[in-house]
Amino acid sequence: MNDTAFADTPVSRCTYYRRTCGLPAGIEPKAGRIVMTAGFVGGVTMPATLGRQVRDEILFQGGAIGPIIDHVRSRRWTFLCRPDCTEDADLRLRLLRLDVSVVAQGGEIALPAPADTAFRRWVNPPRDTFRPSGATIVALALACAGASRVPRRVAR
Repeated sequence: MNDTAFADTPVSRCTYYRRTCGLPAGIEPKAGRIVMTAGFVGGVTMPATLGRQVRDEILFQGGAIGPIIDHVRSRRWTFLCRPDCTEDADLRLRLLRLDVSVVAQGGEIALPAPADTAFRRWVNPPRDTFRPSGATIVALALACAGASRVPRRVAR
């Protein structure tokens, strides 16, 4: 049997992200990183400690968790989500104080690659096309940080 047929390579991983998970992934030719452009998939990035609280609150409320990327060296998490969060100046300022950012339309999101584990890895890997609401992720980040009230039930 040819073992290389089952190897986890950037190409096979990128194909999985595209076909199974519906992520618009591509490979950067120079760096060999797997990246996607935010558009119909969004992202909310925050410190890992706050990310853990958000993930735990979603689980506590019985919600479904979507894909979460751990940026190992910077100790930040990115929740992949639906891009349904409308930011105004007030919200942007509140998020800035918490070191939380919503990936802008057209922004680049690096996805974990096979040889990339020192930089990025999955906290919760994508298994299908499900992604939670970005507005819900932002509301929970604010609530977990004590910056806002959030309903006790997560929208799915």
